[in-house]
Amino acid sequence: MTFRNHQELDVTVVAVAPVGAQVNVDGESGFIDQVKHPSWWDERTAPPQVGDQLHVVVLDASRNPPRLSALQQDIDIARRLRPGGE
Repeated sequence: MTFRNHQELDVTVVAVAPVGAQVNVDGESGFIDQVKHPSWWDERTAPPQVGDQLHVVVLDASRNPPRLSALQQDIDIARRLRPGGE
């Protein structure tokens, strides 16, 4: 799978560290920085745990691993930036 900027994906958390979470989709890895997970901004939201399923958007497909976000505001922005607003 090739990641594309602004692409939406459903991923599974496979590892958690103090700086963020490693996720997997179709055998490919991505990374969600801690500030790009809702728990960073809302204390009522549980932090990511291994096995969690998340809906995310690709912020930077050129990084290794690609950087993703689980924040709804980033998903909304990506939808506006994609051709046709898909």
